[in-house]
Amino acid sequence: MQTQLAPAFQGTPDGTAAEAILRKCVHCGFCTATCPTYQLLGDELDGPRGRIYLIKQALEGEPVSRKTQLHLDRCLTCRSCETTCPSGVEYGALVDIGRRIVDAQVPRPAGEQAVRWLLKEGLTSPLFAPALKLGQALRPLLPDALRQKVPAKAAPRPPRWPTREHPRKVLLLLGCVQPALLPNINSATARVLDAAGIQTLVADGAGCCGALRTHLGDQSGGLDDMRRNVDAWWPMVATGQVEAIVMNASGCGVMVKDYGHALAGDPAYAERAQRISALTKDLSELLPELTPLLQPQLQLRNAPRLAYHPPCTLQHGQQLRGGVEMHLKALGFEVSLAPSESHLCCGSAGTYSVLQPELALALRDRKLAHLAPLAADTIVSANVGCIQHLQSGTSTPVRHWVELVDEALHEAG
Repeated sequence: MQTQLAPAFQGTPDGTAAEAILRKCVHCGFCTATCPTYQLLGDELDGPRGRIYLIKQALEGEPVSRKTQLHLDRCLTCRSCETTCPSGVEYGALVDIGRRIVDAQVPRPAGEQAVRWLLKEGLTSPLFAPALKLGQALRPLLPDALRQKVPAKAAPRPPRWPTREHPRKVLLLLGCVQPALLPNINSATARVLDAAGIQTLVADGAGCCGALRTHLGDQSGGLDDMRRNVDAWWPMVATGQVEAIVMNASGCGVMVKDYGHALAGDPAYAERAQRISALTKDLSELLPELTPLLQPQLQLRNAPRLAYHPPCTLQHGQQLRGGVEMHLKALGFEVSLAPSESHLCCGSAGTYSVLQPELALALRDRKLAHLAPLAADTIVSANVGCIQHLQSGTSTPVRHWVELVDEALHEAG
Protein backbone atom coordinates (compact mmCIF):
# COMPACT_ATOMS: atom_id res chain seq x y z
CA MET A 1 0.00 0.00 0.00
CA GLN A 2 1.61 3.27 -1.14
CA THR A 3 1.10 6.56 0.66
CA GLN A 4 2.24 10.14 0.14
CA LEU A 5 3.01 11.54 3.56
CA ALA A 6 1.86 15.06 4.32
CA PRO A 7 4.79 17.50 4.88
CA ALA A 8 4.14 17.47 8.64
CA PHE A 9 5.03 13.74 8.82
CA GLN A 10 7.86 13.54 6.29
CA GLY A 11 11.11 12.60 8.00
CA THR A 12 9.52 12.17 11.44
CA PRO A 13 9.94 8.91 13.41
CA ASP A 14 6.18 8.22 13.29
CA GLY A 15 5.94 9.04 9.59
CA THR A 16 8.94 6.91 8.62
CA ALA A 17 7.79 3.95 10.73
CA ALA A 18 4.19 4.14 9.49
CA GLU A 19 5.26 4.39 5.85
CA ALA A 20 7.39 1.24 6.18
CA ILE A 21 4.50 -0.66 7.77
CA LEU A 22 1.97 0.51 5.20
CA ARG A 23 4.19 -0.69 2.34
CA LYS A 24 3.71 -4.27 3.58
CA CYS A 25 -0.11 -4.13 3.49
CA VAL A 26 -1.68 -5.73 0.39
CA HIS A 27 -5.26 -5.00 1.54
CA CYS A 28 -6.23 -8.69 1.30
CA GLY A 29 -8.70 -8.55 4.19
CA PHE A 30 -7.68 -11.83 5.87
CA CYS A 31 -7.41 -9.84 9.11
CA THR A 32 -11.13 -9.06 9.25
CA ALA A 33 -11.93 -12.71 9.95
CA THR A 34 -9.97 -12.64 13.21
CA CYS A 35 -10.79 -9.11 14.41
CA PRO A 36 -13.06 -9.18 17.50
CA THR A 37 -14.64 -5.77 16.89
CA TYR A 38 -15.34 -6.52 13.23
CA GLN A 39 -16.96 -9.78 14.29
CA LEU A 40 -19.22 -7.87 16.68
CA LEU A 41 -20.00 -4.77 14.63
CA GLY A 42 -19.57 -5.82 10.99
CA ASP A 43 -18.24 -2.36 10.10
CA GLU A 44 -15.19 -2.23 7.82
CA LEU A 45 -13.92 0.80 9.77
CA ASP A 46 -14.01 -1.31 12.95
CA GLY A 47 -11.63 -3.86 11.45
CA PRO A 48 -7.87 -3.64 10.79
CA ARG A 49 -8.20 -2.96 7.05
CA GLY A 50 -10.57 -0.03 7.58
CA ARG A 51 -8.51 1.40 10.41
CA ILE A 52 -5.38 1.17 8.26
CA TYR A 53 -7.13 3.32 5.64
CA LEU A 54 -8.12 5.87 8.31
CA ILE A 55 -4.50 6.04 9.51
CA LYS A 56 -3.23 6.32 5.93
CA GLN A 57 -5.60 9.24 5.27
CA ALA A 58 -4.44 10.98 8.46
CA LEU A 59 -0.79 10.58 7.42
CA GLU A 60 -1.61 12.04 4.01
CA GLY A 61 -3.08 15.12 5.65
CA GLU A 62 -6.77 14.35 5.21
CA PRO A 63 -9.08 15.78 7.91
CA VAL A 64 -9.70 13.58 10.94
CA SER A 65 -12.65 13.74 13.32
CA ARG A 66 -14.16 12.31 16.50
CA LYS A 67 -15.51 9.50 14.32
CA THR A 68 -11.96 8.64 13.21
CA GLN A 69 -10.91 8.69 16.85
CA LEU A 70 -13.80 6.43 17.86
CA HIS A 71 -12.94 3.74 15.30
CA LEU A 72 -9.31 3.72 16.50
CA ASP A 73 -10.41 3.70 20.17
CA ARG A 74 -12.55 0.62 19.52
CA CYS A 75 -9.47 -1.40 18.54
CA LEU A 76 -8.43 -3.73 21.38
CA THR A 77 -4.83 -3.87 20.11
CA CYS A 78 -5.14 -7.64 20.59
CA ARG A 79 -2.93 -8.15 17.50
CA SER A 80 -4.87 -11.18 16.33
CA CYS A 81 -4.70 -9.56 12.91
CA GLU A 82 -0.90 -9.75 13.03
CA THR A 83 -1.04 -13.51 13.55
CA THR A 84 -3.36 -13.79 10.54
CA CYS A 85 -1.62 -11.32 8.20
CA PRO A 86 0.31 -13.07 5.37
CA SER A 87 2.38 -9.92 4.76
CA GLY A 88 3.64 -9.38 8.30
CA VAL A 89 2.02 -5.97 8.84
CA GLU A 90 2.89 -4.68 12.34
CA TYR A 91 -0.60 -3.40 12.95
CA GLY A 92 -0.13 -2.84 16.71
CA ALA A 93 2.68 -0.34 16.11
CA LEU A 94 0.71 1.32 13.31
CA VAL A 95 -2.45 1.84 15.36
CA ASP A 96 -0.40 3.39 18.19
CA ILE A 97 1.01 5.87 15.66
CA GLY A 98 -2.47 6.54 14.26
CA ARG A 99 -3.88 7.24 17.69
CA ARG A 100 -1.12 9.72 18.49
CA ILE A 101 -1.68 11.58 15.22
CA VAL A 102 -5.46 11.72 15.62
CA ASP A 103 -5.36 12.63 19.33
CA ALA A 104 -3.04 15.53 18.51
CA GLN A 105 -5.67 16.93 16.14
CA VAL A 106 -8.92 15.96 17.85
CA PRO A 107 -9.19 17.10 21.50
CA ARG A 108 -11.09 14.67 23.70
CA PRO A 109 -14.02 15.86 25.81
CA ALA A 110 -13.08 16.84 29.36
CA GLY A 111 -14.80 13.77 30.83
CA GLU A 112 -12.79 11.37 28.66
CA GLN A 113 -9.57 13.17 29.48
CA ALA A 114 -10.32 12.91 33.20
CA VAL A 115 -11.05 9.16 33.04
CA ARG A 116 -7.87 8.49 31.08
CA TRP A 117 -5.80 10.57 33.52
CA LEU A 118 -7.29 8.70 36.49
CA LEU A 119 -6.53 5.35 34.89
CA LYS A 120 -2.90 6.05 34.08
CA GLU A 121 -2.16 7.81 37.37
CA GLY A 122 -4.48 5.88 39.69
CA LEU A 123 -3.65 2.32 38.62
CA THR A 124 0.09 2.97 38.96
CA SER A 125 -0.19 4.82 42.28
CA PRO A 126 0.69 3.45 45.75
CA LEU A 127 -2.83 4.58 46.68
CA PHE A 128 -4.38 1.95 44.39
CA ALA A 129 -4.19 -0.84 46.99
CA PRO A 130 -5.95 1.10 49.81
CA ALA A 131 -8.50 2.47 47.31
CA LEU A 132 -9.25 -1.09 46.18
CA LYS A 133 -9.73 -2.24 49.78
CA LEU A 134 -12.18 0.60 50.36
CA GLY A 135 -14.04 -0.31 47.16
CA GLN A 136 -14.24 -3.95 48.24
CA ALA A 137 -15.65 -2.92 51.62
CA LEU A 138 -18.31 -0.78 49.91
CA ARG A 139 -18.87 -3.21 47.00
CA PRO A 140 -22.48 -4.18 47.90
CA LEU A 141 -23.44 -0.49 47.77
CA LEU A 142 -21.82 0.29 44.41
CA PRO A 143 -23.76 0.65 41.13
CA ASP A 144 -23.69 -2.54 39.05
CA ALA A 145 -21.38 -1.10 36.36
CA LEU A 146 -18.80 -0.08 38.98
CA ARG A 147 -19.26 -3.22 41.08
CA GLN A 148 -18.16 -5.33 38.10
CA LYS A 149 -14.83 -3.47 38.09
CA VAL A 150 -14.20 -4.08 41.80
CA PRO A 151 -13.41 -7.74 42.51
CA ALA A 152 -14.80 -9.35 45.62
CA LYS A 153 -12.20 -9.77 48.33
CA ALA A 154 -10.34 -12.99 47.63
CA ALA A 155 -10.19 -15.78 50.17
CA PRO A 156 -6.86 -15.54 51.99
CA ARG A 157 -4.13 -17.83 50.71
CA PRO A 158 -0.64 -18.35 52.11
CA PRO A 159 1.38 -15.29 51.03
CA ARG A 160 4.63 -17.09 51.93
CA TRP A 161 7.60 -16.06 49.81
CA PRO A 162 10.34 -18.71 49.63
CA THR A 163 13.45 -17.97 51.67
CA ARG A 164 15.80 -20.62 50.27
CA GLU A 165 18.70 -19.41 48.17
CA HIS A 166 19.58 -21.09 44.87
CA PRO A 167 22.48 -20.59 42.45
CA ARG A 168 19.94 -19.99 39.67
CA LYS A 169 18.17 -16.65 40.05
CA VAL A 170 15.57 -14.70 38.06
CA LEU A 171 13.97 -11.29 38.40
CA LEU A 172 10.19 -11.01 38.64
CA LEU A 173 8.15 -7.91 37.79
CA LEU A 174 5.35 -7.71 40.36
CA GLY A 175 3.22 -5.40 38.19
CA CYS A 176 1.21 -2.31 39.04
CA VAL A 177 -2.26 -3.73 39.83
CA GLN A 178 -1.55 -7.44 40.31
CA PRO A 179 -0.14 -7.19 43.87
CA ALA A 180 -3.40 -5.58 45.02
CA LEU A 181 -5.91 -7.38 42.78
CA LEU A 182 -4.51 -10.93 42.83
CA PRO A 183 -1.47 -11.03 45.14
CA ASN A 184 -1.26 -14.82 45.24
CA ILE A 185 -0.05 -14.98 41.63
CA ASN A 186 3.35 -13.49 42.46
CA SER A 187 3.98 -15.58 45.58
CA ALA A 188 2.76 -18.73 43.79
CA THR A 189 5.22 -17.99 40.99
CA ALA A 190 8.08 -17.70 43.48
CA ARG A 191 7.08 -20.95 45.21
CA VAL A 192 6.83 -22.90 41.96
CA LEU A 193 10.22 -21.64 40.79
CA ASP A 194 11.67 -22.43 44.23
CA ALA A 195 10.44 -26.02 43.91
CA ALA A 196 12.41 -26.22 40.65
CA GLY A 197 15.57 -24.82 42.23
CA ILE A 198 15.26 -21.23 41.00
CA GLN A 199 15.30 -18.22 43.33
CA THR A 200 12.98 -15.31 42.54
CA LEU A 201 14.26 -11.78 43.14
CA VAL A 202 12.39 -8.47 42.98
CA ALA A 203 14.15 -5.20 42.21
CA ASP A 204 13.27 -2.20 44.36
CA GLY A 205 12.13 0.65 42.17
CA ALA A 206 10.64 -1.44 39.35
CA GLY A 207 6.99 -0.62 38.65
CA CYS A 208 4.49 -0.41 35.82
CA CYS A 209 5.94 -1.88 32.62
CA GLY A 210 4.89 1.19 30.61
CA ALA A 211 2.03 -0.41 28.70
CA LEU A 212 -0.70 1.44 30.57
CA ARG A 213 0.53 4.94 29.79
CA THR A 214 1.65 4.04 26.28
CA HIS A 215 -1.73 2.65 25.25
CA LEU A 216 -3.52 5.63 26.80
CA GLY A 217 -1.60 7.95 24.49
CA ASP A 218 1.05 9.08 27.00
CA GLN A 219 4.11 7.92 25.09
CA SER A 220 6.50 10.10 27.11
CA GLY A 221 5.18 8.71 30.40
CA GLY A 222 5.39 5.16 29.07
CA LEU A 223 9.03 5.65 28.08
CA ASP A 224 9.79 7.04 31.55
CA ASP A 225 8.29 3.89 33.10
CA MET A 226 10.51 1.77 30.85
CA ARG A 227 13.64 3.72 31.77
CA ARG A 228 12.86 3.40 35.48
CA ASN A 229 12.59 -0.39 35.16
CA VAL A 230 15.80 -0.62 33.14
CA ASP A 231 17.58 1.36 35.89
CA ALA A 232 16.09 -0.88 38.61
CA TRP A 233 17.05 -4.14 36.89
CA TRP A 234 20.38 -3.19 35.39
CA PRO A 235 22.66 -3.74 38.42
CA MET A 236 21.59 -7.41 38.66
CA VAL A 237 21.57 -7.86 34.88
CA ALA A 238 24.97 -6.25 34.31
CA THR A 239 26.66 -8.42 36.95
CA GLY A 240 25.11 -11.61 35.60
CA GLN A 241 23.32 -12.22 38.90
CA VAL A 242 20.10 -13.21 37.12
CA GLU A 243 19.59 -15.42 34.09
CA ALA A 244 16.18 -14.08 33.08
CA ILE A 245 13.51 -11.46 33.79
CA VAL A 246 10.28 -13.36 34.26
CA MET A 247 6.78 -12.06 33.53
CA ASN A 248 3.71 -13.83 34.91
CA ALA A 249 1.40 -11.24 33.33
CA SER A 250 1.59 -11.65 29.56
CA GLY A 251 0.53 -8.02 28.98
CA CYS A 252 3.66 -6.85 30.80
CA GLY A 253 5.73 -9.44 28.96
CA VAL A 254 4.83 -8.20 25.50
CA MET A 255 5.75 -4.65 26.51
CA VAL A 256 9.07 -5.44 28.23
CA LYS A 257 10.11 -7.59 25.26
CA ASP A 258 9.62 -4.42 23.18
CA TYR A 259 11.86 -2.19 25.33
CA GLY A 260 14.74 -2.61 22.89
CA HIS A 261 12.64 -1.23 20.07
CA ALA A 262 10.88 1.46 22.11
CA LEU A 263 14.13 2.88 23.50
CA ALA A 264 16.25 2.35 20.38
CA GLY A 265 16.40 6.10 19.80
CA ASP A 266 17.67 6.88 23.31
CA PRO A 267 21.49 6.61 23.27
CA ALA A 268 21.62 6.41 27.07
CA TYR A 269 19.28 3.41 27.22
CA ALA A 270 19.27 1.69 23.82
CA GLU A 271 21.90 -0.96 24.54
CA ARG A 272 20.66 -1.76 28.04
CA ALA A 273 17.04 -1.90 26.89
CA GLN A 274 18.00 -4.35 24.16
CA ARG A 275 19.67 -6.58 26.75
CA ILE A 276 16.62 -6.38 29.02
CA SER A 277 14.32 -7.40 26.18
CA ALA A 278 16.54 -10.32 25.24
CA LEU A 279 16.49 -11.63 28.84
CA THR A 280 12.72 -11.30 29.28
CA LYS A 281 10.63 -14.48 29.28
CA ASP A 282 7.01 -15.21 29.94
CA LEU A 283 6.69 -17.69 32.81
CA SER A 284 5.33 -20.27 30.38
CA GLU A 285 8.60 -20.19 28.44
CA LEU A 286 10.26 -21.79 31.46
CA LEU A 287 7.82 -24.70 31.46
CA PRO A 288 9.83 -27.00 29.15
CA GLU A 289 12.63 -27.17 31.73
CA LEU A 290 10.37 -26.86 34.80
CA THR A 291 8.03 -29.70 33.84
CA PRO A 292 10.41 -32.65 34.47
CA LEU A 293 11.56 -31.04 37.72
CA LEU A 294 8.06 -30.40 39.05
CA GLN A 295 6.20 -33.46 37.82
CA PRO A 296 7.57 -35.89 40.46
CA GLN A 297 6.61 -33.41 43.21
CA LEU A 298 2.96 -32.90 42.22
CA GLN A 299 -0.11 -34.35 43.89
CA LEU A 300 -3.01 -34.37 41.42
CA ARG A 301 -5.51 -36.84 42.88
CA ASN A 302 -8.18 -34.15 43.27
CA ALA A 303 -7.04 -31.79 40.53
CA PRO A 304 -9.84 -29.71 38.95
CA ARG A 305 -10.74 -29.92 35.27
CA LEU A 306 -9.25 -26.83 33.64
CA ALA A 307 -10.38 -24.68 30.71
CA TYR A 308 -7.53 -22.55 29.40
CA HIS A 309 -8.02 -19.10 27.91
CA PRO A 310 -4.81 -18.01 26.11
CA PRO A 311 -4.41 -14.22 26.44
CA CYS A 312 -3.97 -12.23 23.24
CA THR A 313 -0.77 -10.75 24.63
CA LEU A 314 0.64 -14.27 24.84
CA GLN A 315 -0.60 -15.91 21.65
CA HIS A 316 -0.54 -12.85 19.36
CA GLY A 317 1.67 -10.24 21.05
CA GLN A 318 4.43 -12.68 22.06
CA GLN A 319 3.56 -15.31 19.45
CA LEU A 320 3.61 -18.05 22.13
CA ARG A 321 0.90 -20.56 21.31
CA GLY A 322 0.23 -24.02 22.67
CA GLY A 323 2.90 -24.10 25.35
CA VAL A 324 0.79 -23.62 28.47
CA GLU A 325 -1.87 -26.26 27.81
CA MET A 326 0.69 -28.73 26.42
CA HIS A 327 2.92 -28.52 29.50
CA LEU A 328 0.02 -28.49 31.97
CA LYS A 329 -1.08 -31.76 30.37
CA ALA A 330 2.48 -33.06 30.69
CA LEU A 331 2.31 -32.21 34.39
CA GLY A 332 -0.84 -34.34 34.64
CA PHE A 333 -3.59 -31.71 34.56
CA GLU A 334 -6.79 -32.21 32.57
CA VAL A 335 -6.93 -29.03 30.49
CA SER A 336 -8.83 -28.02 27.34
CA LEU A 337 -9.19 -25.03 25.03
CA ALA A 338 -12.55 -23.62 23.98
CA PRO A 339 -13.84 -25.63 20.99
CA SER A 340 -13.98 -22.44 18.90
CA GLU A 341 -12.67 -18.86 18.95
CA SER A 342 -9.84 -19.57 21.39
CA HIS A 343 -7.83 -17.08 19.32
CA LEU A 344 -10.24 -14.17 19.96
CA CYS A 345 -9.88 -11.55 22.68
CA CYS A 346 -11.95 -11.78 25.88
CA GLY A 347 -12.46 -7.99 25.89
CA SER A 348 -10.19 -7.07 28.79
CA ALA A 349 -7.26 -5.52 26.85
CA GLY A 350 -5.78 -3.44 29.66
CA THR A 351 -8.06 -0.46 30.30
CA TYR A 352 -10.34 -1.29 27.34
CA SER A 353 -12.99 -2.85 29.59
CA VAL A 354 -13.30 0.51 31.37
CA LEU A 355 -13.16 2.74 28.29
CA GLN A 356 -15.32 0.55 25.99
CA PRO A 357 -17.56 -1.35 28.46
CA GLU A 358 -20.31 -2.41 26.02
CA LEU A 359 -17.93 -4.04 23.57
CA ALA A 360 -15.82 -5.48 26.38
CA LEU A 361 -18.80 -7.13 28.06
CA ALA A 362 -20.08 -8.52 24.74
CA LEU A 363 -16.66 -10.08 24.09
CA ARG A 364 -16.45 -11.39 27.65
CA ASP A 365 -19.84 -13.10 27.41
CA ARG A 366 -18.98 -14.49 23.98
CA LYS A 367 -15.74 -15.94 25.36
CA LEU A 368 -17.46 -17.47 28.39
CA ALA A 369 -20.14 -18.99 26.16
CA HIS A 370 -17.44 -20.76 24.15
CA LEU A 371 -15.76 -22.00 27.35
CA ALA A 372 -19.01 -23.22 28.91
CA PRO A 373 -19.27 -26.56 26.98
CA LEU A 374 -16.02 -27.67 28.62
CA ALA A 375 -17.83 -27.79 32.00
CA ALA A 376 -14.55 -26.94 33.71
CA ASP A 377 -14.11 -26.65 37.47
CA THR A 378 -11.69 -23.77 36.96
CA ILE A 379 -10.83 -21.44 34.08
CA VAL A 380 -7.12 -20.60 33.89
CA SER A 381 -5.30 -17.89 32.01
CA ALA A 382 -1.96 -16.08 32.08
CA ASN A 383 -2.79 -12.39 32.46
CA VAL A 384 -4.30 -10.53 35.40
CA GLY A 385 -6.60 -8.43 33.18
CA CYS A 386 -8.12 -11.45 31.44
CA ILE A 387 -8.57 -13.25 34.77
CA GLN A 388 -10.36 -10.36 36.44
CA HIS A 389 -12.50 -9.55 33.39
CA LEU A 390 -13.68 -13.14 32.88
CA GLN A 391 -14.32 -13.59 36.59
CA SER A 392 -16.75 -10.66 36.54
CA GLY A 393 -19.07 -12.69 34.28
CA THR A 394 -18.99 -16.18 35.78
CA SER A 395 -19.25 -18.03 39.08
CA THR A 396 -16.62 -20.53 37.88
CA PRO A 397 -13.28 -19.66 39.51
CA VAL A 398 -10.86 -17.94 37.10
CA ARG A 399 -7.20 -18.12 38.11
CA HIS A 400 -3.63 -17.99 36.86
CA TRP A 401 -2.36 -21.42 35.84
CA VAL A 402 0.67 -21.10 38.13
CA GLU A 403 -1.65 -21.01 41.16
CA LEU A 404 -2.94 -24.48 40.29
CA VAL A 405 0.60 -25.83 39.93
CA ASP A 406 1.51 -24.24 43.27
CA GLU A 407 -1.47 -25.82 45.01
CA ALA A 408 -0.63 -29.26 43.61
CA LEU A 409 2.89 -28.85 45.01
CA HIS A 410 1.53 -27.65 48.37
CA GLU A 411 -0.82 -30.63 48.65
CA ALA A 412 2.03 -32.97 47.84
CA GLY A 413 4.21 -31.32 50.49
